[in-house]
Amino acid sequence: MAERYAAIKIRIKEHAQAGVQPVLIAVSKTQPVEAIEALYALGHRDFGENYVQELVRKSEALREKGCADIRWHFIGHLQTNKVKQLLPHLYAIHTIHSDRLAAELAKRWSDLTPSGKLPVFIEVNIDREEGKSGCPPEDARGIALRLSLDPVLSANLSLQGLMCIPDPDQPGGTRASFQRLKDLGSTIPSAGQLSMGMSDDFEAALEQGATHIRIGTALFGERNRN
Repeated sequence: MAERYAAIKIRIKEHAQAGVQPVLIAVSKTQPVEAIEALYALGHRDFGENYVQELVRKSEALREKGCADIRWHFIGHLQTNKVKQLLPHLYAIHTIHSDRLAAELAKRWSDLTPSGKLPVFIEVNIDREEGKSGCPPEDARGIALRLSLDPVLSANLSLQGLMCIPDPDQPGGTRASFQRLKDLGSTIPSAGQLSMGMSDDFEAALEQGATHIRIGTALFGERNRN
């Protein structure tokens, strides 16, 4: 674990754009609590999960083990009926895809009376894949505008930027998708950060300006799929 972690940090430094200090989100989906503890002991604090119940279970277990300062990033598809359960454990969400979800997040966040706003990213279906989560690219500007101007949304949610999971089989590969997300983000002043890149393509994402990368297998090893 320590060797993989050190190697990934070197690769990040080599490929990140000048002036950018990317956030490495360790994707701990299906990984045991002990693996998260091991990475935590190396000083890492940003972890990502795809499923609400798994994030909540791990958050509670790790709090009991003295790891209460973990920053949990939710990176999976979120249904509105799971928002209330998730929010007390959450640092940021990378998968806002609709006004309805944004409204529910803002309402539930307000109910928690936190000291600050919830950091959020708009998930964009950058390659327009059928059946894939995320808003169409042309809808991202409107969602961003409403997050900034609606009094309830802007009081509770802090738009950080855009997120995508590209189609690896499209012409041009994922690098072309990252460039499209970067270009889209440049047209939305309030969306300056880019959450993109995973184990197989994070170097390309960093070269296109990624500020947050989501790495699981390259860090933890192959997932337990049982």
